[in-house]
Amino acid sequence: MDIPLEKKFNMLSQIQRMSHFEWLRAAKELCPDVSELDLVLKFWEIVGHDTAKNYLKHLDPEKPLPEQIAKNFVFSSQAMGEDAEFVEGKDEKEAFAQHVGCPWFEWHQRLGKLDQDQAGCDKWLETFVDDINEELGTNLKWETVKSIPSGDEVCLRRFWVD
Repeated sequence: MDIPLEKKFNMLSQIQRMSHFEWLRAAKELCPDVSELDLVLKFWEIVGHDTAKNYLKHLDPEKPLPEQIAKNFVFSSQAMGEDAEFVEGKDEKEAFAQHVGCPWFEWHQRLGKLDQDQAGCDKWLETFVDDINEELGTNLKWETVKSIPSGDEVCLRRFWVD
């Protein structure tokens, strides 16, 4: 059977997301006294530390950091089949990453776990930005400006330095 590469990729992306929720179920069964949200936040914290290590390999400290971070965020999102795009800020001290649609949101919604969606993303962002700031001695900041789980049409993350 010859399955087209794009179809394989989409299937593997969905399997990877499903595996996250299977992992969560297993962790909850083994640790019934720990809330699902605490488990999810710890998971995304660990992912954030690994993300920072990978992003740091691609950052040039001589160039504006907000744009580089937003572009790395968009690249990794697109690599996982998410509908993300880079949006320029008012100057080089600001940049945005926007998600028009998100398969993670769809999974969280379908499974009745919307409280974990933005919270997980925000923990991931908080962790990788903190790690990058610590490693580079910078003061990059971020915020979630809009989020699909909150009822907005997109998720919009702002990255900036003062």
